[in-house]
Amino acid sequence: MPTDIIEQLKETTSFIKKNCSAKPEIGIVLGSGLGNLAKEIVVEKEIAYSEIPHFPAVTVEGHHGKLTFGKLGGKDVVAMSGRFHYYEGYTPQQVVFPIRVMKFLGVNLLLISNAAGGINPSFKVGDLMIVKDHISLLTVNPLIGKNHVELGLRFPDMSEPYNKQLITKVKAIAARLDIPLKEGVYAGVTGPTFETRAEYKFLHFAGGDVVGMSTVQEVIAAVHAGLKVVAISVITDMGIREEDNVITHEEVLQAAENAEPKLAAIFKQLITEL
Repeated sequence: MPTDIIEQLKETTSFIKKNCSAKPEIGIVLGSGLGNLAKEIVVEKEIAYSEIPHFPAVTVEGHHGKLTFGKLGGKDVVAMSGRFHYYEGYTPQQVVFPIRVMKFLGVNLLLISNAAGGINPSFKVGDLMIVKDHISLLTVNPLIGKNHVELGLRFPDMSEPYNKQLITKVKAIAARLDIPLKEGVYAGVTGPTFETRAEYKFLHFAGGDVVGMSTVQEVIAAVHAGLKVVAISVITDMGIREEDNVITHEEVLQAAENAEPKLAAIFKQLITEL
């Protein structure tokens, strides 16, 4: 089994190409409770992660664990139904491995969804937020270690991790579809614990509008690889709150499921208009 990341990527993409003739241009990452968007895809091929060389296993409820190839909005796409997280015990390099595979398959645009906790007090459960920037200081950077020029520059610029032109387009689409859409900053943390009340306040003070346990490492790897990125968060719980309630993973999944039709409509329309 090859240990070099480039050899692993070549082996993985070779396996996929032998089992699927699709040539995706757009990659989609579906977060907790958001996997049903894959049902909108006219499927050409589905491959379980367990069959793909060097892919980790999904361990989190709400993540199905398969790559779906097909057409959405008339475009060739590949969708990850389920992602990997640092808190599952995977290395940052394992977390972003599928993003790099997408790059090797020819993807040039990455659409990311996630379930996130609201820390902007003007937000409410069920809201959608287009991510305009992120705070990555509390996560482990997946680019630490040897840099491979085949993947990207040693010191990639992160002044615009989320494509501004596409953000403008998404906002216009949401307005036409009469779907309220917030805009803000995603604060990335490792998890798996939900944040303390003090941590929520700290992150809000630092400039975060939502907080989550995914996305940031994926986006860093995508920008490193030269992909354009769009990300939308579903607000599944509110961190800054006065009542003495607790947050459960079950309520997060339910809130994500309830909001998914709105997210799916925006993503599908965006892909159609590209």
